[in-house]
Amino acid sequence: LFIAIPTGAARLFHVITEDPFFLNLMEGFLRLAIFLGYIWGISRMKDIRRVFQYHGAEHKTIHCYEAGLPLTVENVQKFSRLHPRCGTNFLLIVMLVSIFVFAFLGWPNLAERIASRILLLPVVAGISYEIIRLAGRSENPIIQTAIKPGLWLQYLTTRPPEDEMVAVAIESLKAVLPEEEIVEGTGEYRHVAKPVQEVPVP
Repeated sequence: LFIAIPTGAARLFHVITEDPFFLNLMEGFLRLAIFLGYIWGISRMKDIRRVFQYHGAEHKTIHCYEAGLPLTVENVQKFSRLHPRCGTNFLLIVMLVSIFVFAFLGWPNLAERIASRILLLPVVAGISYEIIRLAGRSENPIIQTAIKPGLWLQYLTTRPPEDEMVAVAIESLKAVLPEEEIVEGTGEYRHVAKPVQEVPVP
């Protein structure tokens, strides 16, 4: 979906030019368009919308933790559901970095183009990872402006969570934190299962 189709479809632009640089750019923009269309499409599915609510709860909880506040539903719900180190940001950066990296690879046959995209994917992912790490810890206004599109995209991939979802996110975060890093006053939301009643067999 994100490699073979845009790489193959880019040949349609041969009617405009044979310039490899231009064709690779068009391939990159096709890949980006498919990615955005895919995100928009799944965001309209009922079950995925619920998943995206949990995604929003995760972001809010991380914001609360990074602010050094006790992890309570009330505190967490005050924070934004958008986060600069989100996986959505990462995927968008991967798409943009791949446009730049692949633009200089020439225009060999289709099989070689697909192979080169797959082989260079770790390089693209590594560059993208460093960019998102920098964006997460930098207050530079240029960098903050550059990551805005990724934050805007999170309006699709996150939804305002219910309190119960925030409680789940809090417990999930607590499960991976050292006990000494859990701020005093953090809530306890573990669900205690009710005992199953035995039904007599006739």
